[in-house]
Amino acid sequence: MYFFSPTKGRMDFEQMMDDIIKYIRGLPTSAYKIIIGSDSQVKQETSFVTAIIVHRLGKGARYYYRKKSQRKIKSLRQKIFYETALSLEVGGMVNKYFSSSGFAELDVEIHIDVGTQGETKSLIREVVGMVTGSGFRAKIKPDAYGASSVADKHTK
Repeated sequence: MYFFSPTKGRMDFEQMMDDIIKYIRGLPTSAYKIIIGSDSQVKQETSFVTAIIVHRLGKGARYYYRKKSQRKIKSLRQKIFYETALSLEVGGMVNKYFSSSGFAELDVEIHIDVGTQGETKSLIREVVGMVTGSGFRAKIKPDAYGASSVADKHTK
């Protein structure tokens, strides 16, 4: 499984996590938010992007992303559930790595590409339940910038 950093290029999971920890240790007095969000784009196939954002509150952020392609998925419900599952998969891996590296206090937030406006509003309760039931804090649009801005940018 490979991730991409806009500044450092292709990295495996361990390299990405080492880079994140180095970033946090670079300014340990700052507060951090770890955000994971996924988005997708349908063309000949469906391209899914999962972004990991390390937000140094008040002082910028750094992000990484992973792309994955699947057969063409036309069902909005199926796409949203798959995006959420991808975010939860990466969130679980990140949480586990933080716990074993002495950073268990870092909360991971999952940003879901659903909102109270538009077609996705009927899915909110189910996907938010999926995320909170997995032990993560869930954010939806307009607060879900991890999915609707960062991940979205790389689906094109």
